[in-house]
Amino acid sequence: MWKVGIDVGGTFTDLFAVNSATGEERTGKVLTTPEERSRGVLNAIANASIAPNEIELLVHGTTTATNALIERTFPDAAMITTEGFRDVLEIGRMHREHLYRPYQTKPEPLIRRRHRYTINERTTAFGKVEKEIDAAELQPIIEAVAAAGIKSVAICLINSYANPANERKVAEIITAALPGVRAISSADVKPVFREHTRFTLASVRATILPVMADYFERLEARLREAEFTGNLMILKSNGGMMSVNQARLRVEELVESGPAGGVGYASEIARTASSVNIIHTDMGGTSFDASIVEDGEGLITREYEIEFDIPVAVPMLDIRSIGAGGGSIGWIDSGGSLRVGPMSASSVPGPACYGRGGTRPTITDANLVLGRISPDLSGKFKLDGAAARAAVETVSSQLKLSIEECAEGMLRIATEAMAQAVKLVLASRGRDPRDFALASFGGAGPLHACAVAEALGTPTVIVPRYSGVASAYGALRLAIKHDEEVFYYAPLVAKELDEIGLRLKNLGAAAVEALLGQGASADSVQVSFVMRMRYAGQTFEVDVVQDRGVIERRDLDRLAEAFHGAHKREFGVRSDDFPVEIVALAVTAEAPSPAGILQSSTSSAIGSPRQAERKVWFGGWTDSLVHDAAGAVEVSGPALIEDPHTSIVIPPGWAARFDSARNCILERS
Repeated sequence: MWKVGIDVGGTFTDLFAVNSATGEERTGKVLTTPEERSRGVLNAIANASIAPNEIELLVHGTTTATNALIERTFPDAAMITTEGFRDVLEIGRMHREHLYRPYQTKPEPLIRRRHRYTINERTTAFGKVEKEIDAAELQPIIEAVAAAGIKSVAICLINSYANPANERKVAEIITAALPGVRAISSADVKPVFREHTRFTLASVRATILPVMADYFERLEARLREAEFTGNLMILKSNGGMMSVNQARLRVEELVESGPAGGVGYASEIARTASSVNIIHTDMGGTSFDASIVEDGEGLITREYEIEFDIPVAVPMLDIRSIGAGGGSIGWIDSGGSLRVGPMSASSVPGPACYGRGGTRPTITDANLVLGRISPDLSGKFKLDGAAARAAVETVSSQLKLSIEECAEGMLRIATEAMAQAVKLVLASRGRDPRDFALASFGGAGPLHACAVAEALGTPTVIVPRYSGVASAYGALRLAIKHDEEVFYYAPLVAKELDEIGLRLKNLGAAAVEALLGQGASADSVQVSFVMRMRYAGQTFEVDVVQDRGVIERRDLDRLAEAFHGAHKREFGVRSDDFPVEIVALAVTAEAPSPAGILQSSTSSAIGSPRQAERKVWFGGWTDSLVHDAAGAVEVSGPALIEDPHTSIVIPPGWAARFDSARNCILERS
C-alpha cells in the first residue's frame, strides 16, 4: 500500500509516494488544472503509476483557500455586529502600509458593507450581558440575507471573547430560520480580544468555508470514483495536518497549506544535516515562498496578513510569498524599465515555450533562452525554444538589448525580488542571513539558488534530493496538530497561577480530544502550552512556550526570564523595569504523522556520472558540463545538474557535492 503526499500549486501539481511494504519511492509532476484542481490530484496519481485503491494515506496541501482570498473568488458572505461597529473592517488597526505615500488605498474588506448588519446588544469587557438579543430585531436581517442568496454569516459582537452568549443566541436564531446558511460565531472561531482581529478572522471563515466545502466534496467524489478508500488528511498552515472533516470546519487554517509541506522537509534536513538553521525557499511556477527554520523547527507567527490590514490571527508558519515563479511575466512599465511579475502565465496558457498559446516572456522562457533548462524539460515534454526567443524579443526589442541580455536581465530582477523577500522575513525576526544555509525547493528554485545566496551573503545552499516535489515530500513528515487559544488577561504574579493552570488544563484537554477524533492514539499525543505575554502598556505580544500546564510559584522567575529572552530575540530589547502581563493562553497538541517514521533513503551515486555539454549563458556563452543528478558526485561551476523535476545551476566560483541522502550541497569554491 502507498502513502502519498500531494501539493497543488498554481502551475504544477506535485506528488511524492512511498510504498509501506517495499520502501519504493515514486514522484510525479503534472500541470495543475485550475478549472478543477481536484482533477489535477488524480492526474498526479496516474502520472506516478499508482492505483488509487492501493493508497492507504493521502496527505494533501492546497493553495485553494489562499487563491480564493487573494483573488476574491468566493461567494458573498454577511456579517451581524453590534451597533456602532459596522465599519471595524474598514477602520482596521489605524496604521498605514506606506508611511509617506499620501494616496494609498486599503484593500476592500472581505465582506461588503451592504451585507454588514447591526443589532442593539451589549456585553461588557468583563463578560456581563447588559443588553440581550431581541429576536424580532433579527427578522429583517434574516429576510435580507435570504433575499441576497447568502450562504454564510459571520456573527461578530463586541466583547464576545469575554462571554459568547449573545453571539451563540444569534447563531441559534439564524440557523433555525435559515437551515441552509452557516452561522459562524467569532468567539467560536477564536475567542481573543481586539475586535478587528476577531472580526476579520470570522470573516475569513465565512467567506472561504463554502469554497473549501465545495472543493473537498468534489475531491472526495473523484477519489471515491477512482476507488480510493484510504485516509485523506489536509495540510495546515501551522506545519501540521488535520482530517478532511476538521478542514471543512477550520478553513482559516488552510491559508498557507500549500507551502507548509516544504517547511516540513526543511525541518527534516535541519535535524539530519549539519545546518540546524535554514532559510527555506520554494520557487514554483507562480510564486516564491520564504520562511525560517531554526533549531529544526519552522518559526510560527500569529500576525500573518493576506493583504495589508487583513490579518489571519491563527498560528501559522511565518511564510512570505511574492509573485516570482517560473511563470512570472517580464514586461516594461510606463517609465520604460524592465519589470518581472507579479503576473504569472500559470499553467494556462503557461510560458511561451510550452506551446499552449502563451506569447508573453516568462522566467522559464528566459532560462530556456540562456541554456539553463533542457529543451525537453527533463523528459516531460518538448519545449519550443523559438517561441521562447520570440517572446523575449517582444521586450528586448523595446529596450534595444539582445535577446540574451534581456533574458539575463529578467533573471537578475527576479533574483533580487526573491532576495528581498528573504531579507524581509529575516529582518522581521531579527535574524542574520550569514547564520543560515539556504535550502532551495521547487522546480524553478535551484535554477536561481546560488544567485539568491550571493545577494544574501549566505555561504551554503542545500538542494534536497526531492527539491522538485519538496512540499509533497514534506507533507508525509508532518504531525497531526490542533491549536486552541483563549483570552486571559492577568499580571504575571503568584496569585494568578491556579487560574492559569486550570485554563491551560482545560485547553489541553480540548486539544487532545480533537486529536483523538482524528485518529491519533492517546499515548502518542504531546501537548505544549503557550503564554502570550507583553510588557505592561504594549500593544503586541510574544509567545513563551511552557512544556507543562501546571505552573508553580517557583516557575515565576523562569517564565519572566523566558519572556525577556523571547522579547530580546524578536525585537532587540528587553527591560527588567516594566511589569509583565499575560494576555492569552494557548495550547498545541500533536501526534506523529499517520505515515509513521519515514527514513530518507541513503545511497551513493548510481552508476557512472553521465555528462553532456551545453552552451550556457553566464554573462556570455560558456561551454558547461551538464551532469545527471543520479551519478554526480562533485561538480565545479560553471555547470548544470539535472534530475527529473529540476535543474541546478552552478555558476562560476561555486562547487557542488552530494551527501549520503543525495542532497546537493553548494558552496563557494
